[in-house]
Amino acid sequence: MPQHGTYPGEYGEEIPSGVRTISGVATSIAAFVDQFSHGPMNRAVQLFSMGDFEREFGGLDKRSEASYGIYQFFLNEGREAWVVRVASKDGQHPLDKATAVLRDGPGDGARNTLTISAASEGSWGNALRARVDAASGNTFNLTISEYSAGLPVRVETHRGLSMDETSPHEVGTVVNEESQLVTVARADNTNPPLQNGTVSAPFTGNVTFTGNATPRSLNVTIGEITARAEFDPPTGPITIDQAASLLEMAIRSARPDLSVFAGATVSSTEDNKSLRVLAGPGGSASDTVTFAASTDTGVDSKSHSDLKLTGDGVKANVQEYALGRATEVNNTAQARGTLGADGLPPNASDLIGSPNSKTGIYALEDVDLFNLLCIPRAAGELDSTAAQAVMSVAEAYCAKRRAFYIMDAPNGEEQPVQIQNWLARNATLRNPNAALYYPRLKIPDPLNEFRLRSVGASGTIAGLYARTDNERGVWKAPAGTEAGLRGVSELEYRLTDGENGALNPLAINCLRTFPIYGIVSWGARTLDGSDQENSEWKYVPVRRLALFLEESLYRGTKWVVFEPNDEPLWAQIRLNVGAFMNNLFRQGAFQGQTPREAYLVKCDKETTTQNDVDQGVVNILVGFAHLKPAEFVFIRIQQLAGQIQT
Repeated sequence: MPQHGTYPGEYGEEIPSGVRTISGVATSIAAFVDQFSHGPMNRAVQLFSMGDFEREFGGLDKRSEASYGIYQFFLNEGREAWVVRVASKDGQHPLDKATAVLRDGPGDGARNTLTISAASEGSWGNALRARVDAASGNTFNLTISEYSAGLPVRVETHRGLSMDETSPHEVGTVVNEESQLVTVARADNTNPPLQNGTVSAPFTGNVTFTGNATPRSLNVTIGEITARAEFDPPTGPITIDQAASLLEMAIRSARPDLSVFAGATVSSTEDNKSLRVLAGPGGSASDTVTFAASTDTGVDSKSHSDLKLTGDGVKANVQEYALGRATEVNNTAQARGTLGADGLPPNASDLIGSPNSKTGIYALEDVDLFNLLCIPRAAGELDSTAAQAVMSVAEAYCAKRRAFYIMDAPNGEEQPVQIQNWLARNATLRNPNAALYYPRLKIPDPLNEFRLRSVGASGTIAGLYARTDNERGVWKAPAGTEAGLRGVSELEYRLTDGENGALNPLAINCLRTFPIYGIVSWGARTLDGSDQENSEWKYVPVRRLALFLEESLYRGTKWVVFEPNDEPLWAQIRLNVGAFMNNLFRQGAFQGQTPREAYLVKCDKETTTQNDVDQGVVNILVGFAHLKPAEFVFIRIQQLAGQIQT
């Protein structure tokens, strides 16, 4: 801001340079839409690795075409993806979240206190377990475990939870904000849920064993198995912790061959007034631990009453609350829940979705930027009419978002003549923002002992685009001998040069197998790039470079809005856009030996007339001389006869 001198001396002032650097946007962020085993419905989730995909959506799924596409995308050096989960349902095939209803005690007089629901719909939620442990005061700890093959693969622990609505540790506030596995809803009941395991009646002091006979014995039942726990208590009163250690050793020794006994734990409760018994791993979440007098002769069977493990005051609860259990567990705090269900594979309507509710493809409305769209199910599972509907919407949406749609060859169209006829029947799909790749791929399936599975090429090609962009730039055609397809064992059809020559002029990008080089992409045309059309957007790299420039300049010139519309502004625009274009020229993005031959940036009184100024319009003209791939290489050889010396 200009300063006004008030005293004799020197004044300093910073003057804006007018430089506003324009950064190029990312070029290979892929988006996938399909059914997955779990994950949020109709909401785009950002992923950076296959590990992220496994955590968020469950990884590979035999029912999901896109899951294999995502696997191939990251295998071929894709670095960022957005994934949208969709599904269908009907009266016979619901799409539900697994739930568990927890009560504040066992028996008929108990009241519901918490409903725990899986974070998303699907049968995956039936493998979730919740364990409640009493903490200090009226608070409790909640541990959520996701099991696979009998082992916990993800575990969350939320400590110090309260049922008090005014507490900063209120259970709904904490769990719903922090958990990636579940959500909770409180009932109209301020009592906490009953902790898991079997809790004895409270002791008034130390534990005292009546009588002097040894050994002491009691029957322990875990699930449906009963064993005799035998021990010899010391003389005189012992603390609750000492009694817990004694009982734990007895239970573990009763059946050391069974993990539910051998891994059992006995501890004192938080208030140090009762014993708490939990079975070891390997049993059912719905198992209870119960005690009874021993019927064996020659032993003192009063220990069950001395340890207060039978009779009034004992609370025998399940080991863990099981989500997805549709029936209650009698005489425990596990009430009836809801079974998680996957619904049906998505149909065309589910994949397309609604722009108003932002479902299906339109869930990507909440994504700031994506460049590549892959919907393998459209070609792999849908019939021709439904597939065409999905592909048409996908192309239109890509045009709106300055993105590029990678189209898979339809499943079942294996012969070259079949793919030609299919494209002829669906000629309305020809679009400069789309490319078709043929044939389909065969990749080792980790879910089927690595036997080969037929998949669409879109995920693999999206990864190839990302690798080429990173190594050479978006202006380099993602094809050629260095465009190898990783993770691909073979192609569904092995093309000859002649067959390739028949498909290439129709803008069908062929995937080929060559000695030494292996399986490579051998085409780089858009669906608008048939010889007959003579489109200016014939080639994939030319179209993608234009989309890159449009998006980068659109984002990089927002500062122009509301600036004074005259020559100083136009000069700044020429400076900043010219610097951006010159940087790309130096990287080899354009034709020409000089910047003048490679690009132009024009913004002056010729592009923006006084009438434009009056209407608040500034016009920026940017042109570039694009590089076209060397699609056909002709080598001419001539035999030289003896030359006459001159």
